[in-house]
Amino acid sequence: MSKHRVGNVDINKVVDFEQSLWRAEDLFPDVTPGMLEEGRATLPPGFIHPEEDLVYLSFHSYVLRSGGRTILVDTCVGNCKERRSLPSWNMLRTPFLENLAAVCVRPEDVDIVMSTHLHADHVGWNTRLLDGRWVPTFPNARYVMERTEFEHFRDLHATHSAVPVTRGAFADSVLPVVDSGQAVLVEMNHVLEGIRGDGIWLEPSVGHSPGHVCVHVGTGRDQAILSGDVIHSPIQFTHPDLCSAADFDRDGSRRSRRALMERLADTGSLLLTSHFPSPTAGRLSRQGDGYAFRFSD
Repeated sequence: MSKHRVGNVDINKVVDFEQSLWRAEDLFPDVTPGMLEEGRATLPPGFIHPEEDLVYLSFHSYVLRSGGRTILVDTCVGNCKERRSLPSWNMLRTPFLENLAAVCVRPEDVDIVMSTHLHADHVGWNTRLLDGRWVPTFPNARYVMERTEFEHFRDLHATHSAVPVTRGAFADSVLPVVDSGQAVLVEMNHVLEGIRGDGIWLEPSVGHSPGHVCVHVGTGRDQAILSGDVIHSPIQFTHPDLCSAADFDRDGSRRSRRALMERLADTGSLLLTSHFPSPTAGRLSRQGDGYAFRFSD
């Protein structure tokens, strides 16, 4: 498990599952063979398949320890979740809780569960199956969600669409923590710990979803950003306009991605990504019309 310290905050990556293979054109509809070949030539092994047009993704969370509190950012796909629209996520059995225990965190130790957004692969371990019911996995936690994000998916769910909202995750991984009284709706600039500029706070990064936020950690010049799904693969550093098929608003996604990269470039600030296989984290520098990423795990 990779570990970083930013200011007074300890950050651990906790894996749900890694080395998940995706058809490149399914993940990035506008990807070209040239982009993939460039990635094979420049990226570490384990990001793009050496022969086929396949991209590797990881699904992991981050544990932040600060001021005696434990914050879990995003909770991956989860176990026993029915995801018929995506067989690779359907009825998983992963050792996520064991991996969490490996960094000395029990479910009852978590004070805050923070969702960068409410897609199925970021809220799945919000709940677990107990006696046929979905119950909060983290019994003492406040589950913090951005208000616009929650209201968007709540309204979709209320239409009783034939297509389960967020592949069914809104029903089995979000609503149970609302029903338990543990959900807390916040604005996009909410401060989780300390103050802005010295602690842990949220920043808007809409586009991939209506209320997507990044989590910013830092004090002074020691800074890190947990980017959620602003970026899915390092090929987007050299091709920042390349969008994910799951983006809600592609223009908004491009703007948020470019703004994040421009903000981080040449600063020494750490970028902690949600879907890069190890090495996961790194630092950005400007390179032509795009950016270069120096892995730091």
